[in-house]
Amino acid sequence: MSVETKTLDEVTIRFAGDSGDGMQITGGQFTSTSANMGNDLSTLPDYPAEIRAPQGTLGGVSGFQIHLGSTEINTPGDVCDVLVAMNAAALKVNLRSLVDGGVIIVNTDGFNDKNLRLAGYVESPLSNGSLSKYQVFAVDISKLTELALADMNLTSKIVDRTKNFFALGMMYWMFNRQLETTVEWLQTKFAKKPEIVESNIRVLKAGWNYAETTDVFTVRYDVKPAKLKAGRYRNLTGNSAVALGLVAAAEKAGLDLFLGSYPITPASEILHDLSGYKNFGVKTFQAEDEIAAIASAIGAAFGGALAVTTTSGPGLCLKTEAIGLAVMTELPLVIVNVQRGGPSTGLPTKTEQADLLQAMYGRNGESPVPVFAAATPSDCFHMAFEASRIALKFMTPVILLTDGYLGNGSEPWLVPTEAELPDISHPFRTNPDNFLPYERDPETFAREWAIPGTPGLEHRIGGLEKKDKTGAISYDPENHDLMIHIRAEKVARIANDIPLAQVEGEESGDLLVVGWGGTYGAIKTAVEKKRAEGKSVAQLHLKYINPLPRNVGEILSNYKKVLVPEINLGQLIKVLREKFLIDAIGYNVVAGLPFKSTEIEQKIEDLLGGL
Repeated sequence: MSVETKTLDEVTIRFAGDSGDGMQITGGQFTSTSANMGNDLSTLPDYPAEIRAPQGTLGGVSGFQIHLGSTEINTPGDVCDVLVAMNAAALKVNLRSLVDGGVIIVNTDGFNDKNLRLAGYVESPLSNGSLSKYQVFAVDISKLTELALADMNLTSKIVDRTKNFFALGMMYWMFNRQLETTVEWLQTKFAKKPEIVESNIRVLKAGWNYAETTDVFTVRYDVKPAKLKAGRYRNLTGNSAVALGLVAAAEKAGLDLFLGSYPITPASEILHDLSGYKNFGVKTFQAEDEIAAIASAIGAAFGGALAVTTTSGPGLCLKTEAIGLAVMTELPLVIVNVQRGGPSTGLPTKTEQADLLQAMYGRNGESPVPVFAAATPSDCFHMAFEASRIALKFMTPVILLTDGYLGNGSEPWLVPTEAELPDISHPFRTNPDNFLPYERDPETFAREWAIPGTPGLEHRIGGLEKKDKTGAISYDPENHDLMIHIRAEKVARIANDIPLAQVEGEESGDLLVVGWGGTYGAIKTAVEKKRAEGKSVAQLHLKYINPLPRNVGEILSNYKKVLVPEINLGQLIKVLREKFLIDAIGYNVVAGLPFKSTEIEQKIEDLLGGL
């Protein structure tokens, strides 16, 4: 039978199953293969919030969505065109995200009576006509996997764990993907377990061959490579980008990198990644708690290292007192907060933007700290490098905000050359003549960095207020007022060292959409669509929030209305209203998921309709 091939500019695929079905690996491999084939892409891993949620239940569904194309891709997709569902619960949870007429590939073994009951189905959706508006391909993936491995004498547990690669093989056939990337990954990943390598490769090829030789699939799809800027690319997640950005910063600063961290979702991968860079002099310390983690990093900064601590919202709460200590001692420290849903334990595997005000103001006393935010997974590299640069130059702790969507999501990253990254070295004080530990650079207000063991540069630091210049303990009221203003002025002067904000679109008009963090892609997609329709709308995305770029106030004044979409109840908007006295309009959805671009489009349309 002849097979038709259709060319697509873009497509969104979602893999879904139990948390033990390997959907993250499946999606990750499809992503890596597509990146190697030159597609632009954006991904959204979707993990269960519970550890070992009951198998077959709605709460145990794990998903991975990838949006790929031959055009520029800025979001993981509002809806999916293809859904691979390994059981009934995966279908029920994700069906609402599938477009009408979309493709569903189901593992029929996951629709037995028990799975249907756990998913809340009275009868099977595969036979009751409820899926009639979709293209449904029912395949007994579990049985076909068993047949492919029948002669290998593997345990049923191992056989079951390979069925995700049968589904992956079918999808590779359907979208004309090559197998080599995944084969090489398996050979490297499981080099010491040849039976795992052989079984997974065999099942991967069985899935491809099944789609090739049966009459089930009559259409294949082709997604051509995207026209990306020339250079060397690597697909990576935001967490991996943060790790690489910190390693690069340490190299360009000529310093050892020290990470003091305590594992917490969704930031733990930064610790895992950095522990693999010992050949670059990276030292990682998994502390017993969040407080010990940041305290060790402060000690490393005192000792002359580029010091980092990583966490998420609950951990940032626990680090609060020690951040104040870093402010008082004026030591360079990078604090990475991969935000997640709250409050309390909240939604640990879901995304949110609810820690901005905590980062800005969540400390006792007047404790100003620079606050930066990455915009995309690949931008996490650049902002981690930038946070390090500012921390060293201004001798201050810096908070870098990412979020669960950015940290776990991935996209192609244009790998910079070493020469493209600036020298950010910051000299230590070595001359003991006329040394005053809190004497300041006249431009930056940064104090000098004198590390322990340097003859003649012995000095005292700690949490008690410091005497101007000498650093001695001081309870003098006039001195305290002076030091409060000096520390605030030092952070304010960072505005002279960061880029001016840039508008995407016309520099004046009816509506400006202002965002920060991981909302960038959804806002960009929505704004570009409305501009293509002739609407007067532009985008401003802020990566530097404290201090703000010097021209933000001027930009805001050039538009009739300002819209601020945030995955919180309105935090950046409070900062903008307080600083610039503008009547900005908030758009706030806090659902543990990234914005859909269509949601922002509709809000833009509503606001422009009133002009």
